[in-house]
Amino acid sequence: MPVVIEGVLTAVGCADWLQGLILDGIVAGVGAVLGFVPQMLVLFIFLAFLEACGYMARVAFIMDRIFRRFGLSGKSFIPMLIGSGCGVPGIMASRTIENDRDRKMTIMTTTFIPCGAKLPIIALIAGALFGGAAWVAPSAYFVGIAAIVCSGIILKKTKMFAGDPAPFVMELPAYHMPTVVNILRSMWERGWSFIKKAGTIILLATIFVWFTSFFGWVDGQFRLLDALELDHSILAAVGGTISWIFAPLGWGDWKSAVAAITGLIAKENVVGTFGILFGFAEVAEDGSEIWGTLATSMTPLAAYSFLIFNLLCAPCFAAMGAIKREMNNIKWFWFAVGYQTLLAYVVSLCVFQIGSLVITGTFGIFTIVAFALIAGFIYLMVRPSKEEKKSNVHLSSVAGAK
Repeated sequence: MPVVIEGVLTAVGCADWLQGLILDGIVAGVGAVLGFVPQMLVLFIFLAFLEACGYMARVAFIMDRIFRRFGLSGKSFIPMLIGSGCGVPGIMASRTIENDRDRKMTIMTTTFIPCGAKLPIIALIAGALFGGAAWVAPSAYFVGIAAIVCSGIILKKTKMFAGDPAPFVMELPAYHMPTVVNILRSMWERGWSFIKKAGTIILLATIFVWFTSFFGWVDGQFRLLDALELDHSILAAVGGTISWIFAPLGWGDWKSAVAAITGLIAKENVVGTFGILFGFAEVAEDGSEIWGTLATSMTPLAAYSFLIFNLLCAPCFAAMGAIKREMNNIKWFWFAVGYQTLLAYVVSLCVFQIGSLVITGTFGIFTIVAFALIAGFIYLMVRPSKEEKKSNVHLSSVAGAK
């Protein structure tokens, strides 16, 4: 397809900069993302079936006993399962939770589950660095589940979230076979929402990334750059100023840093950004060319650290907007976004630093930092909550009185 478009543009005498915008910006960016639409539609159709047949409510009832051990309500399971398709409806589904503390904690942790927009990132890293290994995708979901469980335990011991989860009250609908029309409608609505996002937010983001990637100053002159001059681009300058932040995570080059930042606009942009920066339009299915290029830019351990960061950090702008609406408080919004980003940074740092120590024997200051963070994380999980302290004090005073 890109070859055909390039032939048409060349035939009509299109200007070089406009041809670059269409091929390297729009086609390479949006086209790379849209290549994953079929896989996402399969995910959406299965989610729609589970919702329509009455299974969701029963799963929430069963999961309530398990979730209570981690400070969450069984109703939190529904937003998290819906969030595996898209974080926005998942966050909005938290409205069914009556208890304010449980609802806020659910909003903060729902986006840890990889949504459909993160599947392209998982597929890209698995294909490029791990030869399509079957364990990469399941491990991404296990990391998300572990982040939810650990966050529930830690946050529940703070003053903001202290207290028992609200009693589980939910009507259980009768099992029934959903109609094909309803399932297809639900699948299409979610799929079309993603396609519209690719046609608006992602399109604007990829055009911005293309412009800042292929324009810059060379010998004091601002002009269109060729593929060998990307290190002189505006984006390279911006990425170079922030790349040091991610150096302890193993991917401190400007291209990876920029891809992670553009992922905050829309997670699909991570793949689109790499497609633009590496100059390839196809990253789905075969994608052998960009996989080879990406494989030379980072090690497998650094790539897995990059994957974890993008899975756990603050979600896309659309999901952030949903968090802000549901929290209805700007301080809670920034607390949620800050917690997610900090947790992503800490986990990625620990994975890369401890992994480097085990695999290559590399030991440095950040290895010590990683061990200190792990020790602090364990302490936060095992320390008694304020309710437990008060209960122990009360029991001690009663025993002393006797």
